[in-house]
Amino acid sequence: MAQHFLLSATSRTLSLKEIYKAGEDKAYAVFCKMRWADTDGEAVCPKCGHDKSYNIKSRRKFECKACKHHFSVTSGTIFASRKMDFTDLLAAICLFVNGSKGMSSVQFSRDLDVQYKTAWVLAHKLREALSNEVHTGEVLDGEVEIDGCYVGGHVRPKNFEIDRVDRRKKANRSNRRRVVVALRERFGRTVPFVTMSESEGVALANENVSRMATMAADEASHWDMLHAGWEVDRINHSEAYSDHGKHTNWVESYFSRLRRMITGQHHHVSPQYLHQYANHAAWLEDNRRNSNGENAFQIVASAMLAPVSRNWKGYWQRKAA
Repeated sequence: MAQHFLLSATSRTLSLKEIYKAGEDKAYAVFCKMRWADTDGEAVCPKCGHDKSYNIKSRRKFECKACKHHFSVTSGTIFASRKMDFTDLLAAICLFVNGSKGMSSVQFSRDLDVQYKTAWVLAHKLREALSNEVHTGEVLDGEVEIDGCYVGGHVRPKNFEIDRVDRRKKANRSNRRRVVVALRERFGRTVPFVTMSESEGVALANENVSRMATMAADEASHWDMLHAGWEVDRINHSEAYSDHGKHTNWVESYFSRLRRMITGQHHHVSPQYLHQYANHAAWLEDNRRNSNGENAFQIVASAMLAPVSRNWKGYWQRKAA
């Protein structure tokens, strides 16, 4: 029997031991190379684009020779105004990608020895950076599966039976329930969206799926409208999960990871941030066959290309104000 990829040595190409043994200078060099890949780590001014600068080594900053602008390797990126050492940032990314079902912020904060809120915001910054790889704007093609997954909105039954209500009725449901609608290419990308109802997935398919694609969906009646634009394979899950190549098992695999991430790691996810966790699960699913080193450096590169986060920079200071 063949060994599972995640159990093989090929999947382990980066460790915390290696990161801390290499030291701060090596970690700093990694960020420079990822930020300025075209110049092999040589600084490029983010203000004027000039590629010649003075290196202020004592402060790990640069001064542009053309416009005299002072900047650092994280200036204008999602890590702008960071206070953590570069070894700690790289270690945080290593921990982040090692969690195949994600990692809770409590565990993140304990492993990094930082406050809970520092770990929580850092994790969300990383999710925001990798979301640019998930939502690229390119339409899906080939064989594309579509389905929805209900998340949150659990209504706890009352203690006494006489006070309990029928939670199946709409009037007794929570307004915090959301649906993650996912479009997934077989052997390709996964693109999730957070909606109020599963039927909104038809409009999302119109925007994100090529008309030359073949779609697959379950027996839900709202997917009947897909037949107007695509050839659609339907599978009735009350009869079978797969029938002569007709199935939605790829997108169900993504939902399995998302459910286990929320139930097993995070326990509770606010509707306000559900899209972040949905994108994180999609990224993990699409990159599950890469080594942890590949995934870590991929996130570093994405973070260096991502602009300053308007949602997370100064998050706690804004709340305090």
